[in-house]
Amino acid sequence: MTGAGWVALSIVIFGSLCYATASILQALGARKSSGTAQTMAHPLYLAGIFFDILAWVGAIIALQSLAVYVVESILAGSLALTVLGARIWLGSRLRKRDSAAVLVTIVSLTFLALSAAPQHEVHTPGELRFALCGAAAAMVLVGYGAVKVDAPGGVIAACAGLSLGGAALVGRSLPIPEGAGAGETALTLLTEPLTAALLVFAGTGMTLYAHALQHGDVGPVTAIHWTAEVMAPSVVAVVFLGDTVREGWLLPAGIACVLTVGAAIVLATAPATHATHVEGAPAEEPAKALPPQAPRPALGAPPLPVLPQPTGERVIWWGPPPIWRPPDRGRPVEPSYRALALPAAAPRFVWAAPPSSRRR
Repeated sequence: MTGAGWVALSIVIFGSLCYATASILQALGARKSSGTAQTMAHPLYLAGIFFDILAWVGAIIALQSLAVYVVESILAGSLALTVLGARIWLGSRLRKRDSAAVLVTIVSLTFLALSAAPQHEVHTPGELRFALCGAAAAMVLVGYGAVKVDAPGGVIAACAGLSLGGAALVGRSLPIPEGAGAGETALTLLTEPLTAALLVFAGTGMTLYAHALQHGDVGPVTAIHWTAEVMAPSVVAVVFLGDTVREGWLLPAGIACVLTVGAAIVLATAPATHATHVEGAPAEEPAKALPPQAPRPALGAPPLPVLPQPTGERVIWWGPPPIWRPPDRGRPVEPSYRALALPAAAPRFVWAAPPSSRRR
């Protein structure tokens, strides 16, 4: 391996350490906060995001000189550092198989570093640019469709891993002019179609991974994610991008890569992984239940005031007619309306001759 290769290896190892540090800092920030907004604004959580970005940029730089399988395997080995950090700073439990997985990760990554051969610059013809850009657009459609049909978390995690692995392939294929200044390099990257594909791959992968974590268990989701991100891009890079392995180290490199992924699967189910997992923002703390209180005696109701009874005539405002009935004034009340008729007229007076007139 050349001097540039060793520098790139140091950068990617530092990136793996940054990923582990970011997980620990974000977990500490979530524990010291009590809500989504407070967690996002906590200094420890912001520091974790900074380390995530630093690790990702370092990986893109290292891909210019190292093979994809080396970079992705070392990044997957960050789970071992995360487990150790969670044991020290978060007090999480460390199982026996977790300790064995950490040891296997260290040995496997050592063999991968020794198997890395000097990598030549990738020639990026128009067909390769079209294929990578098309793959980025296809991952967006596939990921959106998986979320839309409510696919299992493992399927979405695999799509996320393939998307981030595609970002690694684009980072390996980016044409960066040698000996160019910062301004010329920036102009080249801004006008390069692969830069857009890199951003699409990265954005899709991070979004799908967050969605998978929200709808599935962190252990299986993380295991599937790292398996897809390491294995598929490594094979594509060896077959299509011309990544090479040191002569005589093909079999050890393959075994080391498989062991690294296997150790990552074991470490993904470790209690430390659950302790450092933050799904974008922690859940709100449940409200504390109030202690039961003794029942209070009921207060006596005040007596109702006695209202004076009305005197005089009684008026009825409801019921069948008659609506108003006069009081009894000593006059009999007939039960029928005929009793209200006027009395019969007195007989008329008639004239009759006086008796004296009859004698005559």
